[in-house]
Amino acid sequence: MSFAYVARPEKPAWSGVLPGSPQPYFLRKGEGEHAKLFTDTFTVMLSGDETGGQFGMFVANCPTGDVIPAHAHDDTHETFYIVEGRVRVYVQLPDGEKTSRLLGEGDFGFVPAGAAHAYRVEAAARILGAATGGFERFFQQMGTPADTVDMQSPPFVPDMPRMQAAARAHNMRFLPGFEWPEAETP
Repeated sequence: MSFAYVARPEKPAWSGVLPGSPQPYFLRKGEGEHAKLFTDTFTVMLSGDETGGQFGMFVANCPTGDVIPAHAHDDTHETFYIVEGRVRVYVQLPDGEKTSRLLGEGDFGFVPAGAAHAYRVEAAARILGAATGGFERFFQQMGTPADTVDMQSPPFVPDMPRMQAAARAHNMRFLPGFEWPEAETP
């Protein structure tokens, strides 16, 4: 799935860094397609274009205190591998129970398609994620392009129409008012 670049009309510095088709390639540290969303910088390193739509990979660089609101992806599986920092992942289990787990460096979490989830960054973190192919473009559609990973730049907060358009395009739902329990699983 090719991503129509909607965030700004000019091309970012990283335009063309990913090949756009299944072929071998390599990226150096800091390379990839960057997008700023809220206070996080997401870097797409592999998209569904390179994997025949099977999966994509991204890195999220996140400052402490960031809270990603409750949401669900109806047909997208998502992983969380914590490269550094601490991230609390909240998830609703199949039986309806809501729980969370604090993940630290080297820890891994998986959220299957359809499961309500959210996360909060408890110590500045770098998260390696993999998701069903094509979803990695969500960060670019809802966020704004960034030429580098820059944690000092102001947050980018999308307006509601942009959030709704990105959610529709990626078959996901935001869950306003979704409450997580105070008692959290260690």
